[in-house]
Amino acid sequence: MARKTTPKKRRTGGPQGSVVVIGLGRFGRALALELVDEDTEVLGIDENAEVVQAVSGSLTHAVRADSTKEDALRQLGVHEFDRAVVAIGSDLEASILTASLLISFGIEDVWAKAISKAHGRILTQLGVHHVVYPEHDMGQRVAHLVRGRMLDYIEFEDDFAMVKTNPPADIIGLPLSNSAVRSRYGITVVAIKRPGEGFTYATPETVVEADDTIIVAGRTRATERFSELQ
Repeated sequence: MARKTTPKKRRTGGPQGSVVVIGLGRFGRALALELVDEDTEVLGIDENAEVVQAVSGSLTHAVRADSTKEDALRQLGVHEFDRAVVAIGSDLEASILTASLLISFGIEDVWAKAISKAHGRILTQLGVHHVVYPEHDMGQRVAHLVRGRMLDYIEFEDDFAMVKTNPPADIIGLPLSNSAVRSRYGITVVAIKRPGEGFTYATPETVVEADDTIIVAGRTRATERFSELQ
């Protein structure tokens, strides 16, 4: 039996909640495919017929349409969605006009890709709920990884970060409560992974070994300094 592709309404936040992704370039396509992999129904929209054809077998529904036209979006039922992503990057006018239409529809959760701070400011002024900078954020993240001994790096708002790294020599063989990492380095060890095992929450009694992988949290610069220790 063919899978039903009609967008579902009022299911925001659920694992089966539907999302409309407008703009199926590299970012939009990767996002849409990841959502589908997580069992989310996705309506993908792009103005390029070849792009739509390339993803038509992978998304719940993919259509060619001009997202700057209100009638076109309404015919597709976009105004009935609770979540939408504007993944248009290179065409600023199309990005802004599309975002403006989604906001005018009253969609509860609108995300949009920005390619510059000025672009992002305009999207925010339009009322877009979440503005993301994929290229900038990825470049920043990779710079942190290249610079130190970090295995992975995530930075949040207000100068806070989480880092996956190997433990420095001076905390190895000690319970975390005795290593005083918080007072000495301004970070907290939140999780630990033994070789061949999954991550588990760290406790004050956890003894860190040389071949462990740890996740630490704290101020961005503090986590950077800690990851650089040998």
